[in-house]
Amino acid sequence: MTPQGHFMVVAEVRPGHEPALREVLDRLNSGPGQADPDNRLLPFARFDTLHFARFAILADSTHADLSVHGVEPEPMPTYLAFLGDCDGPGGRQLDEFVRAAPTGLREVFGHCVGCPADAAAMAAWLRARDLPVAAAYVNWIGRSRQRIREERALAEALAARLRQMPAAPPGQLQSVRQQLVDHVVDERRQGRLIVTADPPTPFGWWLGNLLHAIAIPVLGLVALPFLLLYAPIFLWQLRVRERSDAEIVPPPDPAHVAELATFEDRGVTNAFTAIGSVKPGAFRRNLVVLLVALLDYAARHVYGRGHLTRVQTIHFARWVFIDDRKRLLFASNYDGILESYMDDFINKVAWGLNLVFSNGVGYPRTHWLVQGGARDSQAFKNYLRRHQVANSVWYKADAGLSAMDLARHTRIRQGLERTSMSDREIQDWLRLM
Repeated sequence: MTPQGHFMVVAEVRPGHEPALREVLDRLNSGPGQADPDNRLLPFARFDTLHFARFAILADSTHADLSVHGVEPEPMPTYLAFLGDCDGPGGRQLDEFVRAAPTGLREVFGHCVGCPADAAAMAAWLRARDLPVAAAYVNWIGRSRQRIREERALAEALAARLRQMPAAPPGQLQSVRQQLVDHVVDERRQGRLIVTADPPTPFGWWLGNLLHAIAIPVLGLVALPFLLLYAPIFLWQLRVRERSDAEIVPPPDPAHVAELATFEDRGVTNAFTAIGSVKPGAFRRNLVVLLVALLDYAARHVYGRGHLTRVQTIHFARWVFIDDRKRLLFASNYDGILESYMDDFINKVAWGLNLVFSNGVGYPRTHWLVQGGARDSQAFKNYLRRHQVANSVWYKADAGLSAMDLARHTRIRQGLERTSMSDREIQDWLRLM
């Protein structure tokens, strides 16, 4: 199995360089915010292990909201963020970018503070600004780019062969399946179809993942007596803050919405990026760090097979702290339009949204951490829109494939590889084609 990795380079934009930076980023695109896979500067399609990538200019227009907590907002720089999801470690993917497109990287990051001139220094500079992911979700851990390509070709080949075959009576289903199996064997023998076995799981990743799966529950058990003693104080502290924290959920600025509209809802899959300040004080900061860590545990060990709770439309998602955990960035790649994406979360997992995002400045008021909040759908959507950031460049490797398509292709392959199937199972398998 090939595990997936992530990178997120965050570099400060040099004062006065934002317009020139936007012009460079536009040259990476074939349309508003949509990357040209073969653009001259950063030809994303050249990288066989890259699933998604994006550039976003992080200028937090909601930073002034901190004043409702009696905090004078300090000036914040504008950042350029370069995010990607890939097979294998994110740092290795960054190194491949440096080797393959050093000139393009310098043209982009040359508008950022401290960008070096030579490629050797560029690799170290990027890695130094690659922020750790606090929590990451992968729709199907281990589904590599190679596997996606092969399973798509396999599904298309089987569907084409099935259309050529005469309709079989119910009693002939075993024969139909055998003919399809034989067809794949012949196509592979002729070199027209490639179906490779998954490589061994890297031992270091497997061991680290196992230790993580064990360590978090053990730490929880050790801390349980102290948590029970602290629980009444925690609940009191929480309710005091929930009653007093201000909501900031006015309708978003129409100009901001118009800018976002030029970049979103462009295809089967779209990208979402948002950033906001964590409510000041040790209580909220420690709470959100803990909750994001638990979210990461669930994403790594519970929800890595096609769904995040009941939501099945997300390919990749991440939560990243920036500015010494003063702000939190959320980025995702999802199927459908933004409105349905927000409704999906509100209807299926509003409590989960509240757990993390209620620690953000201005979030709709919650009750006991999980009630309220996102259940006020219009207030929640206003909050999201105000914090949403336009993606200047967004790339998806396997265009046109939804998460449901990927799951269907995997099920087709799994059915093909089984030693035997009942007639009912074959019927269900054939319907996938």
